[in-house]
Amino acid sequence: MTTGRRPAWRAVHDEALRRIQTREWQPGELIPSEVALARELGHARATVNRALRALAEQGLLERRRRAGTRVAEAPQRRALLSVPIVREEVEERGARYAHALIARGAAPVPEAPRLALGLAPGARAERVRALHLADGRPYAWEDRWVNLAAAPDFAAAPLDEISANEWLVRHAPFDRGTLDYAAEPASADAAAHLGCAPGTPVMVLERATQGPDAPVTWVRLAYAPGYRLRMKI
Repeated sequence: MTTGRRPAWRAVHDEALRRIQTREWQPGELIPSEVALARELGHARATVNRALRALAEQGLLERRRRAGTRVAEAPQRRALLSVPIVREEVEERGARYAHALIARGAAPVPEAPRLALGLAPGARAERVRALHLADGRPYAWEDRWVNLAAAPDFAAAPLDEISANEWLVRHAPFDRGTLDYAAEPASADAAAHLGCAPGTPVMVLERATQGPDAPVTWVRLAYAPGYRLRMKI
């Protein structure tokens, strides 16, 4: 079982966002350099760079090589395909995150994930089952299939130290995918880990991601009763 904490770049992101929203940094204004912000906020320059890139991706900053970074005069929010890290999702809710690896191993891929990933009949992949927790309580039950042809290093990933979700986000690039949400009765397997009765209505996410050359992973996440989906625009 592992625990985590809020990443440093999020603190820099939130402080920069505060300055934009309060007009401490005015629209069109050139903001301090990464070096200056790193010195002021007490973080590494790479941490500041990560935070500013996120704000630029959100349309709040305009970054130009050799010209510096400015606050956007007319912010344009852009819809981005991203895979959230469950640990960060839990921590942003103010809870302590942990995860428990239940089982992993190679096996033939069932029809639903096989078709979603575009794999041939009889294909094998690594299956991972894990439980995500918030403040020690079940948060989400994960059932995942990983195509080792697209992510060969995953076979040696220390999933007792880092979740499959976080490892793949950090190490297995993807460029497209599908995402489905549905309210479904909890299966016996999910219910046993989520601490609810089989058939209890739960929110279920199914996601498949494809890399530049091959499908990467298919995952089914069943969230504990009471889960509330929040999206930012």
